[in-house]
Amino acid sequence: MDINRQYAAREPSRAEIDALTEPLVLEFGAPWCGYCREMQPLLEAALSNYSGVRHLKIEDGKGRRLGRLFGVKLWPTLIFMRNGEEMERLVRPDSAESIGAAMKKAFVPA
Repeated sequence: MDINRQYAAREPSRAEIDALTEPLVLEFGAPWCGYCREMQPLLEAALSNYSGVRHLKIEDGKGRRLGRLFGVKLWPTLIFMRNGEEMERLVRPDSAESIGAAMKKAFVPA
């Protein structure tokens, strides 16, 4: 799976996100955020093990509604969704292993 290195040009609506049925990782952050930049290689390593998972990189901040609708308070925040439902959430993940564990919980059937 390819990681999005650029923030989405257009912020999707909550209804658009909820309508997605495929496995999805929503990444909320900002391009100037040091924590967000440090997490990128960790996220890329974790996502490389999961084909078929969509990754949306959403710039958050003042005037941005989607992050508020998801209750995002710190960056980066990763929200793992399946069939429009939040399955897992990580705030400021610090290892590829923690991201991988959340992906496994969210996307691998028990």
